Amino acid sequence: MKKSVKTFLKSAAKDHVARSANPAIVRASTIYFKTMQELRKHQKDISTGKKVKYWDYGRQGSQTTIELQNILKELEEAHEVFLTQTGFSAVALAIMSVCRPGDEIVISDCVYRPTQKLTSQLLKEFNIKTNWYDPNNFDDLKKKITRKTKLIYVENPGSNTFEFQDLGKIVALAKRRNIYTAIDNTWGTAYFLKPIKLGFDLSITSATKYYSGHSDVMAGSLAVSKKIYKKVWWYNHVSGYRLSADDAYLVIRGIRTLDLRMDKHHENTLRIIKWLSKQKKITKILYPYKTSTKDYKLWKKYYSGASGLLGIMIKSKSKSSVLKFVNSLELFGIGYSWGGYSSLAVYNDSVEMGNRQFFKLEKNHHLIRLHIGLEDTNDLINDLKKSLRFVKP
Repeated sequence: MKKSVKTFLKSAAKDHVARSANPAIVRASTIYFKTMQELRKHQKDISTGKKVKYWDYGRQGSQTTIELQNILKELEEAHEVFLTQTGFSAVALAIMSVCRPGDEIVISDCVYRPTQKLTSQLLKEFNIKTNWYDPNNFDDLKKKITRKTKLIYVENPGSNTFEFQDLGKIVALAKRRNIYTAIDNTWGTAYFLKPIKLGFDLSITSATKYYSGHSDVMAGSLAVSKKIYKKVWWYNHVSGYRLSADDAYLVIRGIRTLDLRMDKHHENTLRIIKWLSKQKKITKILYPYKTSTKDYKLWKKYYSGASGLLGIMIKSKSKSSVLKFVNSLELFGIGYSWGGYSSLAVYNDSVEMGNRQFFKLEKNHHLIRLHIGLEDTNDLINDLKKSLRFVKP
């Protein structure tokens, strides 16, 4: 019987041997085999991509990590999923699996700051050139492609500034030019967007965030197409990326309620935005909620929902008053790793934004990133209302 995603997330990864509702936490370095012949055959099965119930060595994981891979593979509708220790290590795994000396990467200007560092600094030392493109200008992307381009890397929506791109057009362009494509899909997750199904070769998600949902684990997920599988398998094998059994278990525990949480984050965010849009001190809201905007149309074209992360723009000559607004919030914690159950706020300055060529804040404008959690929206609104009074014109 075909199951819906909601049912699948609740029914996957049960331990039928121990009759437990949850899989066992299997910690292992050594895996025993009865004979050398059995060991070699199992290694061959792994190298050819056959589905296995255990690995040949603990560096690749255990039965617990395999259970999480199987869940995410189904959710992502991918050929395979690789697990890493952090979300950013999934970014590194994707890029380093593909790019080699002499290659070029074309990457959107709005990516996560550590991704900027990896591509603009580390890749340069390996003689891999990075070409940045304007996420709001598809023609600029086309112009940045050369015969040496190996990978187009997208983050959608853009980190902190929330630009939405025409993902289908990017995939179609890449396929015509025989270029690999990667996307950081942490904002929407595979619950709202399935990049591999859309045609991307690599889909990155920080499992630290919504997949876990409880702000207590670090993990990354890299879903891949069949076309790219062998390249990623090889680099993952030699680089030693591995998620622990305990962390995999925590992600499995969290992902049971992914659908409920994502739907609620979206619902709460729309309620908060309805109130924010009436506040004169807030000049712009960076989130796909206005049906007349380009970003809304591009979001609606590809996504089935939206998460709880957004940006708000405040115009003020007094930076200290805007910082006081953030600092005085009681229910919005100041900190990173959004995607958990609680609300967060961060003032975006150069530390958060990184080096941006195609986005500049106007004078006296301040960008605040908010994550809307699962609290009562009336309480969140009252908290924002109380703190906004500190903002001076």
